[in-house]
Amino acid sequence: MPIPPVLEQTILATPVGELTLIASGQGVRAVLWPGEALGSRVDRCPSSRASAPASLPSLAEPSAILRAAADQLGEYFAGTRTTFDLSLDPRGTPFQRGAWEVLRGIPFGETISYGEQARRLGDPRKARAVGAANGRNPIPIIIPCHRVIGADGSLTGFAAGTDAKAWLLGHESRSSDAPSSARQSTGSKSPRTQERSKKVAVGP
Repeated sequence: MPIPPVLEQTILATPVGELTLIASGQGVRAVLWPGEALGSRVDRCPSSRASAPASLPSLAEPSAILRAAADQLGEYFAGTRTTFDLSLDPRGTPFQRGAWEVLRGIPFGETISYGEQARRLGDPRKARAVGAANGRNPIPIIIPCHRVIGADGSLTGFAAGTDAKAWLLGHESRSSDAPSSARQSTGSKSPRTQERSKKVAVGP
C-alpha cells in the first residue's frame, strides 16, 4: 500500500483575514480563505481517493515550503514583493492547470478579461470555462485569479467575495505606484504575519 502524502498547515494573519496555507512535500497545495473548510480545496484533486480531515493536528515547526510561503505572502501584503518564487503543488485537471498557468503570467498590478485569458490558453471561445477553472484555483493570491475581471471591467465572482478582490487589486495598484526603491523581489516580513502550523497524512 502506498504511503499517503503528508500535508502541513500554517495559519497566516493578513489584511484580508486569516489565510490557511497548506503544503505537501512538493510545494504549496492550497491557500484557504477565512472560514473555508480544509477539504474544500485540498479535496479538489482528481486522483484523490480520500477526503482531508476537518482539522489538522498541531506541529511545532512549519516546513521550509510553508515558511517561504508565509514570508513571501507577508512581503506581498507589506507591498515589497510583486512576484512569488515558491514550489507549487496544485491539483486539477489538465485544462484547469493550463488556466492557472496563464494566471501566473499576469503581471502584478495588471488585469485581463476572461476572454483574454481564454485566448492566451488557445481558445477565445472558452471564457466561461476558464472562469470556472479560476473558481477552482486552489492557491489564490500566489496564483493570481483576482487579476481576471469581466470584459466590462466588473470584478465578477471571487471565492473570497468581491470586496476581497477589490482590496487585492487596490493594494497592487497602490504598491505599483510606490517608488521602485520600496518594491523589491524580496522584502521585510509583514508585522501582521503570525503562524500556527499543523500536519496531517491524507490519501493519494
